[in-house]
Amino acid sequence: MARRVMGWVLILFTLALVGCDHATKAAAQAALERRGPLSIVPGVLDLRYAENRDMAFSLLRGIESPAKVAILFVCSILVLGVIIAGWWSSRRASATEQAGYALIVAGAIGNAIDRAFRGYVVDFIHLHSWPVFNVADMAIVAGGILLAIVMFRRARQEPSEAS
Repeated sequence: MARRVMGWVLILFTLALVGCDHATKAAAQAALERRGPLSIVPGVLDLRYAENRDMAFSLLRGIESPAKVAILFVCSILVLGVIIAGWWSSRRASATEQAGYALIVAGAIGNAIDRAFRGYVVDFIHLHSWPVFNVADMAIVAGGILLAIVMFRRARQEPSEAS
């Protein structure tokens, strides 16, 4: 019973995070699209509207094709499917691992929705010396960190095969 409740809580958390991501993107677009960066912490943090028509860190910037948006969307859906399958196979795992998967899925859904409906991802948080990002990106990174912590703890608990 408790696992079932936890599952629903995680699903609701994921949906709420997707909503938060899109609300912040809409607010950023409305407030920042036609103006320059808004300095929050001078020299450190700005709010700056950007349309990311590529993938993370502009890894495909050299590819110019009308099919690029469709390819990026299909790839994001495939990766999302793999992550959801991993989450499903780990459904009896710890709350920390479940939260990690929920964060990654929420971020991936948020950015995939952007690609599907806009053809690009809205980014607006700019830490100087780092590319502009959004709430979905933060969720993906936080989820990845949680999963890395879980895997590190699991590796430390398993007896060494070298002994």
